[in-house]
Amino acid sequence: MASPPRALSVSFFVLPLLVLLINPATSIRTSIIKLPRSDGSRSTAADTYCESWRLAVETNNAGTWGVLPSSCVDSVARYLNGDQYGSDYDVIVDYALAFAKTVKISGDGKDVWIFDIDETLLTNIGYYKNHGYGVSRSEPFDSKSFNEWVVQGTAPAFAASLRMYNALKKLGFTIVLLTGRDEDQRNVTEKNLRDVGYSGWERLILRGPDDQGKSATNYKSEQRSKLIDQGFKIHGNTGDQWSDLLGFAVADRSFKVPNPMYYIP
Repeated sequence: MASPPRALSVSFFVLPLLVLLINPATSIRTSIIKLPRSDGSRSTAADTYCESWRLAVETNNAGTWGVLPSSCVDSVARYLNGDQYGSDYDVIVDYALAFAKTVKISGDGKDVWIFDIDETLLTNIGYYKNHGYGVSRSEPFDSKSFNEWVVQGTAPAFAASLRMYNALKKLGFTIVLLTGRDEDQRNVTEKNLRDVGYSGWERLILRGPDDQGKSATNYKSEQRSKLIDQGFKIHGNTGDQWSDLLGFAVADRSFKVPNPMYYIP
């Protein structure tokens, strides 16, 4: 068969190209990913981006981050006040307890499970609800106002964490509370914990004068190391910050509970 004329071949190429230029909707879908702007916002599908951002934060893929993206404040508020937050917490607790049941308790009081306090045993959502649902550019963290909240001693318990706490005690674990709160908040912290149902912990470790200025990772690692030096076996650790869990002298298993409001290194 004879080849078509050259002009006709060119027209076969040009016509489809003109269709694509005139009607971009018919163009072939590309694999280019639209990255978020520097403030974390997108011009479209903001909620989808914010859910992905939250996943990156919880899995520590975001690394060190400073503030809640301004475009995600409403999304985080809906998450914290909706059913998903509690459901996420419940699922993590179920996995933690499944692991705890595999631990062979020695009975010598040395089998430890560590808990952080704020956003782990106690929820400060009442405070953050009035302060932009986290650390954002419009609502930077104010330690003075937060400490005033702590002194009130009215922070509620997480239902899931209280369930986990009591189940671990029944299994025979020794409970150690390791918090970034200062030593001068011991009395109000103990009262708040007892008022909402927590009891029977072995130790409550708070920051003393020598711990001031240390990163949370270093401070908590040092405290865990002291426990190990005293013969304790740290089987489990639960916290809302990666700095509660990482560093050195880590637990056999660590369980990160959700907190998209702020990051503590």
